[in-house]
Amino acid sequence: MERIVFTWNVRVYFEDTDSGGVVYHANYLKFMERARTEWLRSFGLDQIKLKQEENVMFVVRKLDIQYKIPARFNDLLKIQTNCIKANDYSFTLKQNIMREDQIITEGKVEIVCIGADIFKPVRIPKIAKKLMEIL
Repeated sequence: MERIVFTWNVRVYFEDTDSGGVVYHANYLKFMERARTEWLRSFGLDQIKLKQEENVMFVVRKLDIQYKIPARFNDLLKIQTNCIKANDYSFTLKQNIMREDQIITEGKVEIVCIGADIFKPVRIPKIAKKLMEIL
């Protein structure tokens, strides 16, 4: 089954750039994190409610990122997010950061569901699986 690509836009502000005038490398991770949060929201999943009601949290386990072309102040970027792999405990997202139709950063992020009280892997709640339609 083909997964739907979720797109979230972000504008590069001066505070996002380094002394060279390009986006500081760690800020791409912030953009990707925000896009993942909005991706979950698009399924009606609120991370605070998941923690309070299901006692689970989604955390980054592994991150692979490749910087291709720098983004600069005032660029409008699109962060594309889609699930490429999933099981009962984790899922992997592909996240591309685009400027117009050009990929400037490619990333893969493995997300694990953990118990909020034990900080160990637990099954993704059924309601989350159903809403995300990834498993």
